[in-house]
Amino acid sequence: MPDQRVEATAASARPAATPAPEAKPAGANLLFLREEEIRAAQDLLFFAYRDFTGAADVILEELGMGRAHHRALHFIGRNPRIPVSDLLAILRITKQSLARVLTTLVERGYVTQAQGRDDRRQRLLSLTPAGEALERRLFARQRERLSAAYRDAGGAAVEGFRRVMRGIMDEAARSYMDRAEAAQDGAPAPSHAPAPRNGPQRG
Repeated sequence: MPDQRVEATAASARPAATPAPEAKPAGANLLFLREEEIRAAQDLLFFAYRDFTGAADVILEELGMGRAHHRALHFIGRNPRIPVSDLLAILRITKQSLARVLTTLVERGYVTQAQGRDDRRQRLLSLTPAGEALERRLFARQRERLSAAYRDAGGAAVEGFRRVMRGIMDEAARSYMDRAEAAQDGAPAPSHAPAPRNGPQRG
């Protein structure tokens, strides 16, 4: 039988167990990326945006509308009864630009406005049945392209794509996405809009 005193001494000499290290981010082993790899990612983003938006551009051009109208339709459809101020914060365009977009959408019967319950000065936006039909038509064109890309890339790419896109977004946009996902799971969504940052955006 082994000497129990030796075993006890050896056991006491062992260092105390240390807690398991925290899980590293998925890309932690990538110590650096060459500039050319980042520029290639830029190319991918530019071309993907061009062709993704181009899928819906044909319909928009037929109607004499542009991408700003599409973005408004999308976010109003995703957030029924969204206040104008929240939509402005999401789109990050000037008030004048949003006013022009909404005037077109309201006059053509795609968007309706209602007064706020607590603040009658507040304008709440929703899609009309015609607006919902147009938004679904535009979505169908872009869904074809996204679905095909996901099928070709495989299931793991869906989460990878989500991680990369969230990493590119600012904190306000990530918070918006968190609230949207929570609402899908049945949790209340306290606000529609990300907080404005760096002024209106163009393009």
